Amino acid sequence: MMSEAHLFKKGNYAYGWTEVPVSNPGYAWRDGMVSGNGENGYITSGSPYHDSFIFQYMWFNYPSSHPREIPEELTGQLEEARWNVLNLNDQWKIKDHTGATRIRTFYYSYHPGHQLRLSVKNRGSVNGYERWTNYETAETGVRYGDEFGQWIRTSFTSRADNVTITKLEQSSTGSKINMTISIDDISNMSRAHNGTSEITALHYKKLVDPEAKYIAQLVHYPSYEGSELSQGGYGGLTRVIVMNGSKKKILLDDTQEPMNVGGEPNPAIQIVDAEAVYLITQSNRTYDMGTMEEFAGMSDYALLEQLLSNTDAVAQKYKSSDGRFDYQAALSPHAELHAAEFNAVSFSLPGDEADKDQDNLALLHTQQRSHSRINHAFMEQIYNQGRYAMICCNGSSAPRLYGMWTGEWNPGWRGIYTLDANVNLQVAAMNTGHLTQAQLGYIAFFLRNLPDFEYNARMAYGMHDAIQISVNSDGDRGMHVEYDNDYPFEYWNAGASWCLLPIYEYWQCYGNMEIPIVDTMRIQELQTLLSVQDGGLSDEEFADLVEKGYLDLEKDILLPLLTKQANFWEQICTPEYYTDLGGNACYERGKTSLREGEKYMIIPGYSPENNPIGYNSTITANATMDISAARDGLFMVIAMEKTVKREGYEEAVAKWEKLLGLLPAYKYDEDGALREWAMSEYTENNNHRHLSHLYPAWPAYETQNNPSLAAAAKTALENRDKFNTEDATAGHGWMHKALVSARLKKGDGVVSALLPMLAGAGYYASLMTDHDTNRRNHCYCTDTSFGVIGAVNEALLFSNTGEIELLPALPSDWNAGSVEGLMARTQVEVKQLSWDMPSGKVKAVLKSRASGNTIRLSAGVPWTKAFVDGKEAQVQSGETGRFIAITLHEGTDVIIDFN
Repeated sequence: MMSEAHLFKKGNYAYGWTEVPVSNPGYAWRDGMVSGNGENGYITSGSPYHDSFIFQYMWFNYPSSHPREIPEELTGQLEEARWNVLNLNDQWKIKDHTGATRIRTFYYSYHPGHQLRLSVKNRGSVNGYERWTNYETAETGVRYGDEFGQWIRTSFTSRADNVTITKLEQSSTGSKINMTISIDDISNMSRAHNGTSEITALHYKKLVDPEAKYIAQLVHYPSYEGSELSQGGYGGLTRVIVMNGSKKKILLDDTQEPMNVGGEPNPAIQIVDAEAVYLITQSNRTYDMGTMEEFAGMSDYALLEQLLSNTDAVAQKYKSSDGRFDYQAALSPHAELHAAEFNAVSFSLPGDEADKDQDNLALLHTQQRSHSRINHAFMEQIYNQGRYAMICCNGSSAPRLYGMWTGEWNPGWRGIYTLDANVNLQVAAMNTGHLTQAQLGYIAFFLRNLPDFEYNARMAYGMHDAIQISVNSDGDRGMHVEYDNDYPFEYWNAGASWCLLPIYEYWQCYGNMEIPIVDTMRIQELQTLLSVQDGGLSDEEFADLVEKGYLDLEKDILLPLLTKQANFWEQICTPEYYTDLGGNACYERGKTSLREGEKYMIIPGYSPENNPIGYNSTITANATMDISAARDGLFMVIAMEKTVKREGYEEAVAKWEKLLGLLPAYKYDEDGALREWAMSEYTENNNHRHLSHLYPAWPAYETQNNPSLAAAAKTALENRDKFNTEDATAGHGWMHKALVSARLKKGDGVVSALLPMLAGAGYYASLMTDHDTNRRNHCYCTDTSFGVIGAVNEALLFSNTGEIELLPALPSDWNAGSVEGLMARTQVEVKQLSWDMPSGKVKAVLKSRASGNTIRLSAGVPWTKAFVDGKEAQVQSGETGRFIAITLHEGTDVIIDFN
């Protein structure tokens, strides 16, 4: 997209910067450019003379005094909740152990690492300034000129070595580097004091060794009783290498920071007349920082030694024969790994060519002047930026609300993982986007929380060998603590099915895989996972599995997890609560089986965050989201049983198929719309931004081959467009609508759903995104950044096992274009997909990962004939339209033409 003059082939750039002040920085950090490897990362402002690097670590969690266990009283409230929902008592309240209305408690909060400050002494009048992000190498860079020549510095976070490396070189005219490297006070960082902060309870130190080899920050978390981090803390260390110059430790003015308990409160490193400076940084955390009382007097720190050892190892690894640090040698293995991910997919949308050489701000302003169409140059750029950022924050976990970046303390919604929409949107493009590492981090995140997911099902519903996903997780824990009467998250039931679907889609795209056992998959989680199989593994068998070093995706992950989620649906369904032949909600105490024509009720339930008109509670029954998630979850477990064919699988398949037939049926409104609750007793409420009831369209697939259900879903979507007047600012609502629109084959609906964030204030100068169209919540958020990719992929390619539709929801303004490398959920890579609507031609090149792969193939744009490798194919007709049937063989390219 950009010229070689920008020092990269694919990336974004800006001609200005937003400096992050040492104090009162506000939200300036959000304009900074980002890099990461899924575990470590950074945000940099790019200021010529006063740059800041805010370092990141995906597993940072700031503890609070809130409990880390589910209240015991939860279990006893189930029958009371069911009875009151059945009897339409919207005044019933969830209670605490005293009988008072429960007050919600919260998970721990994500937080930034140390904020490193580079204060350059050689200062002049800046000219020719540019900062950039290189999408293929994950490097950020700064270039500018002044009276001393032209200066360039670049940074990246290595996938190969798990450190961040920065290179600073003397100017083009030979002017040497003179600068001070320091660490900013925590209390002066963004949102460190926002009226609710508990961070004043932490203690920290700034450390510089006598030879100025490194500068570091060590932090002891507050010691709260019952917290797994009561003796924990975190740290970040920057190793400093100077070529042909000098460095020394200096002491800056004492800022009288109360939390700073270091003997030398403000040490720094001064660089004098250096030809080059290299910084190697790593962050981590520990559960064993010692006691809070001991911390101030400590002089030995295991975490510091670990960080120093790791950064020293990298310094030695890339030391050249002349004694210099070889930045290019360090970059090369990382860039190879990162570029393979990024270049697996490319997207081209011709048009608006004159805008494709604009910098970020100019491109933003161009799009913001148009509220009726998406500028094609902007669309290409944000697709690439979203894909880049997805890759940077994947591999060790699922993406947080902020991806993996925060320059602020107390971030919006604590920067956690929200699993009833946000994470689900953020990973929507993970599999079709041909990534290979994101799925491993997502699986590791899921398994890390697995014991709590079982804990939830046990405490909320009294279930055994079942899982219920918490709406939120802080990464370490995901148990039911964040619930109250307004947000009855303990009765959100759809989570396991929704959160397992991306892992199932991974299998659909790639087939069976060996999943490495990484350190974020703790032993307890693996034992919990495998307990479903034949009574569990023996200690010897489990030890052999761990020694082997990987899990089988089908047998060790998907089948046991899907079985546990199916067990949840089986156990939530009780014959005592049912709907009769007329669809009326009924209760019959002691009833042990359903009569002919009766259906189970899914009660209680929660359709986030809505309630029926005239019923002032969100605790409901038969939420369409629950019904669809149950159906889809049972479809998945049946498919996996038939694939693995474990002993006794036929009985399991029969059991799940029987349960499918007894689940509540969908209900339709008078206008034919799919209702949000399959309850005759409720009145629909369309004045809401959430689209939970459109689960059958996305993320599930039921509308694809069910025209009447698709029509009902379209009417339901139109009702939301027509009647939702209260809140239409949240990016997750618009991204959800875009994905649903794509599945309902409404191409222009995809555009209209994306535009509010694209043409509003959704994007920062960094091309990272906010939570809202108008930034009203002041929340950095990657829903839009990542969700856009998912919406575009779904608009250009629909797939499910055995079926592919090309261009199912092509926007009318996208007359021509191409995408390469998308994965179809039927073990097929779409190596190329191009279209030219004026000529009526669509071309695709398909390559199967499996042999004998029979595909039902169609196109969502007008076509008369189809050709397979140049030969005309026989066209067939079905209830959902015309298609051709082709059989693909492993590794062989097949060229498809529709015209």
